Amino acid sequence: MRARALNQLRRTFSALSVPNFRRYFIGQSISLVGTWMQSVAQSWLVYSLTGSATDLGLVVAVQTLPVLVLGPYAGVIADRTDKRRLMVYLQALMGVQALVLGVLALANAITFWELCVLALALGLNNTFENPARQAFVLEMVGAGNVRNAVSLNSTMVNAARAVGPAVAGILIAVAGAGACFLLNAASFVAVVYSLTSMDLGALEPSPPATRAKGQMREGLRYVRHEPRIGVPLLMMALVGTIAYEFQVSLPVLAGSTFHGGPETYGFLTAAMGAGAVLGGLFTATRGRTGLRPLTIGAAVFGAAILLAAVSPVLAAEYVALGLVGWGSVSFLATGNSTLQLVAEPSMRGRVMALWAVAFLGSTPVGGPLIGWVIAVAGARMGLGAGAAACGVAAAIGLGAARRIAGRRGGVPAVGGEVALTVRG
Repeated sequence: MRARALNQLRRTFSALSVPNFRRYFIGQSISLVGTWMQSVAQSWLVYSLTGSATDLGLVVAVQTLPVLVLGPYAGVIADRTDKRRLMVYLQALMGVQALVLGVLALANAITFWELCVLALALGLNNTFENPARQAFVLEMVGAGNVRNAVSLNSTMVNAARAVGPAVAGILIAVAGAGACFLLNAASFVAVVYSLTSMDLGALEPSPPATRAKGQMREGLRYVRHEPRIGVPLLMMALVGTIAYEFQVSLPVLAGSTFHGGPETYGFLTAAMGAGAVLGGLFTATRGRTGLRPLTIGAAVFGAAILLAAVSPVLAAEYVALGLVGWGSVSFLATGNSTLQLVAEPSMRGRVMALWAVAFLGSTPVGGPLIGWVIAVAGARMGLGAGAAACGVAAAIGLGAARRIAGRRGGVPAVGGEVALTVRG
């Protein structure tokens, strides 16, 4: 029994046996607590300044607009360049953005439009950093550990979401939003150090793509003709546009539906993060890749959001959002690792850039749309729209999986609906 438990534990954390990934994981863990603190502080600051769900959606849209416009080109850059070096520069610039935001907020000199400009600057950094970071995971751990590493990354993000927002809610009430921004600025030191101190000889970098005309179109053609990539991207675009607008819905849910303050918003977000930690660890150990598991993940995610939309009291809402977090990380990790394993190495940066476009770049449309829905019908209806989007995505995935299985005589594609062997 004990040997079995130890073996299960090794499987769950197998990617951490890679020294470079372990170093990166620690640095990111510190930085992401600050990132979630800034996310909560920014949303609450906008809501405090304007009292408008539409303005909340607008700021989120401005921050993610660069991903929509420049995301495919950012993937080309990631395929052409040294991903680690690019991440160092961009992480440092994100620290500067947080510092400026913190100084302005503490001086009570911040306006709504200055928030929009700084959100746009952060969005530009995220646009180019995101595909490089996601593709860099495989270079650190290799193909055998990539699903485990992606799941642990998702767990790390959501563990930070369990801690950061709760701390932010209390800190905003005591010291103001500016303190959260300054702590986030300091946290970037950890991730920059982790990247600059890696053992470069242990990395397995993908061969850089040679600069040539038409590389963006080449990536789009590749996705269009490979349904194991195109369909998950379509599902993510739909879910990302409508369901992943919690930065818009949760502040209003906390303030208007449950009549709470920033600490309520922080704990709602933290509840979602706590559930996602458990979901991420489960996915790291037992998760599968492929279109059918992704379809199941979309259906479960939608059911959890629907439960959150109808929960009558705050205690029930905390439980429901914990389930939302579980469903969210399962859907994201399954889709991310499926794409990384199916994509050709020379195309991986472009494919992951399109994943970022589908996940984040859809927000300039979805953020204001859900903000409008909430303004008209309330936060519960905004969550309900997200649940419906997940249901439609699951239907699309189910139909595509059946067509692919039919063409292959019922045999799953390579990298399909089978559990991956984890080597560690």
